[in-house]
Amino acid sequence: MIVCALFVGVYLTICGKLALIGMRASPEEEVSTLDRTVARPDIVDRNGVILATDLPVLSLFAEPRKVVDADEASEALAGVLGNMTREEIYKRLKSRASFVWLKRGLTPDQANEIKRLGIPAIGFRGEVRRFYPQGRETSHVIGLTDIDNGGISGFERWLDQSSFGVLRKSGLMNGAQIKASQLTIDARVQHAVHEVLDKAMEQYHPAAAGAVILNAKTGEVISLVSLPDFDPATPSEAAEKDRLNRVSGGVFEMGSTIKTFTTAMALELGNAELTTIYDASHPLVIGSQVIHDSHSKGKPLSLVDVFLQSSNIGSAREAIAVGMENHKAFLERAGLLSKVAIELPEVATPVSPRVWRQVNSLTSAFGHGFATTPLQTAVGIAAIMNHGRLVPPTLLPRSEEEARALAVQMVSEKTSDDMRYLFRLNAVKGSGRKANVAGFRVGGKTGTAEKVIDGRYSHNNNFNAFAAAFPMEDPTFVLLVFIDDPRPEFPGAGITSAANAVPVAAAIIERSALLLDVLPVFDDPEDTAFAFHD
Repeated sequence: MIVCALFVGVYLTICGKLALIGMRASPEEEVSTLDRTVARPDIVDRNGVILATDLPVLSLFAEPRKVVDADEASEALAGVLGNMTREEIYKRLKSRASFVWLKRGLTPDQANEIKRLGIPAIGFRGEVRRFYPQGRETSHVIGLTDIDNGGISGFERWLDQSSFGVLRKSGLMNGAQIKASQLTIDARVQHAVHEVLDKAMEQYHPAAAGAVILNAKTGEVISLVSLPDFDPATPSEAAEKDRLNRVSGGVFEMGSTIKTFTTAMALELGNAELTTIYDASHPLVIGSQVIHDSHSKGKPLSLVDVFLQSSNIGSAREAIAVGMENHKAFLERAGLLSKVAIELPEVATPVSPRVWRQVNSLTSAFGHGFATTPLQTAVGIAAIMNHGRLVPPTLLPRSEEEARALAVQMVSEKTSDDMRYLFRLNAVKGSGRKANVAGFRVGGKTGTAEKVIDGRYSHNNNFNAFAAAFPMEDPTFVLLVFIDDPRPEFPGAGITSAANAVPVAAAIIERSALLLDVLPVFDDPEDTAFAFHD
């Protein structure tokens, strides 16, 4: 009876084990029952195009204490996993732990082949892996997740720092509750901007290049590209030292694009008119600092000519007329001296003198002596173009009504009118002529800033920028392009903003204007972009 009982017990144990094995979910079924607390919402563009989504995958684990033959198992698994050596697998299988991961995110073929091996104490767990259909094109905006599907950069990280992240960590978020996060980015425009900048990298061989397109009326970011970028499918690329999102995370002396603010300040606070004359006939000496113009006309200039000829002397005299304290206060009101708020963690803090002296005011008038980000420069210029209303930037959809409720009046309507006139005039007659795309009534301001190399300004290393707005009769969009340290396109070619940043901006406008519903006007002999100005 004892012997019979033992045999029956063994038989029942085997039958029970076989039943459990038969009831175990297949790889496909295990994926369908994955832990939804690690899931994330889809991220889509303004038109519903998917920018990031979760894909179900299987991950391979082992229970080392139950492994019968670690040597044979590691040999078999190494032939399937490929990127893991037999020694690595053997070490994990001989661990004293009760649970170890062998491989996260298996391919379907790997999962099926391992299942056929029938190795005891080896199992699958359903997980999710983040997939980015747009690849490099949105890498700096969307960012990345780690192996556990937690956000580590870009909008992905911002999501985890928001209320979604709190719910996710608490386990209160499940698949049914996750709704897609819609961004203001337009994937079509993003593709066009990325392609143009990629070509610029080959054409001018700069250290970096970037661009941002803003809706001036709502503050929405329509496109944001910074090169070099990275492939989200190869996360290690993101850690390389030159993969910084320079649009929001890099600070630069923005050069003569800052004269947009200086001129607006003179009109707003300096009792200036377009006809006001400034003495630019000789260099301006402040202590040991000598301010001069690279192409001096050696004569007094009107405010219009100061802007069109990008006169450093004239801009400095505009700052003198306003006063040092008022100048600093105006730059603060424009948002150039403080960290900008946007739904990205990679945002840099501007660098400015701790003690604001007269010489700082004069050099800041033409974009030297303080550094800010391209993004907040674009935001401030958008305010000047947008009837003087400063609207904070955002990656989340916002209506014009909501934007008006958030807006701060930075300059008057009249100053905005005058500045739009100057922007358009500069694209017709000044340094922005190469950006005057037929039909789209573009205006803009160039900026060429010498970079500091080994503590001194270098004549051969520039940070070039061009700020454009269109259509100028009532600008909806502001584009800022920068080319960091370009090389001559051909022997004897220039390395200024007019030589590279401006044509790049023109190419972007040509590719994106129609996508942004800006209709061209070709039969316009009086130029309606000037019609608003008396």
